[in-house]
Amino acid sequence: MSTSILITGCSTGIGYHCAIALHQAGYQVIASCRRPEDVAALQTQGLHCVQLDLASSQSIQQGLKETLDITGGTLDVLFNNAAYGQPGALEDLPTHALREQFETNFFGWHELTTLVIPLMLEQGHGKIVQNSSVLGLVAMKYRGAYNASKFALEGYTDTLRLELMDTPINVSLIEPGPIESQFRDNAKRQFEKHINIDDSRHQASYKKTLERLGKSSPTNKFTLTPEAVLKPLLHIINSNKPSPRYYVTQPTYIFGFLRRVLPSRWLDNLLVKSN
Repeated sequence: MSTSILITGCSTGIGYHCAIALHQAGYQVIASCRRPEDVAALQTQGLHCVQLDLASSQSIQQGLKETLDITGGTLDVLFNNAAYGQPGALEDLPTHALREQFETNFFGWHELTTLVIPLMLEQGHGKIVQNSSVLGLVAMKYRGAYNASKFALEGYTDTLRLELMDTPINVSLIEPGPIESQFRDNAKRQFEKHINIDDSRHQASYKKTLERLGKSSPTNKFTLTPEAVLKPLLHIINSNKPSPRYYVTQPTYIFGFLRRVLPSRWLDNLLVKSN
């Protein structure tokens, strides 16, 4: 049997690209999407695809059940990938918007992961891969909700790796910087949904944020295609001892290094100018 891998967040971007590429390479891919129409679209492309909404416990449990029906009750790799960004200054962010961010970006990952761990322990092997971000290493203005969810994920995953060290389960983080996807489009919708620009002292900056999010092409010259994430994912899948961390894109390497060597105030002065 080929290696089975469940990937969350496959409607677009990294999840979609990795699901298609791994399927074409002969892996048993079970893609998952939140919306039924996206599930149907991937199924027409020949993929196994299940509906899985990380903000719903019932959907998580049902999605995993359908996954295991496809694989025959086993799962070799879980790739937690589904996430979105909620822009806006923390002072302007409604608490319920922060809860929504964590429900999808963190709590849903935890629930799915804890359902998979007993299965992997019983079968005697397994790999859990967490798709984090450079924004889990350093913070940037107006990305506080996303920063918080990814910083939480980093600590969570480091702890999980320690707790599973005496088991046959490997845990790895992939930490991308800017990657081509619909992340900006989704972030723009969330921004317009939750942030009241007119009542904010950040109004002028917000207008620039909306302009950046509304551009059809990447605004960061270091932006890479999703292929850049597929490479470390393949290494993890095929390695007997995958690394705990995989940096992706030049900004991740740069800021990962600067975070270790610079005083906090020096790093703040760099980050406050970053977009």
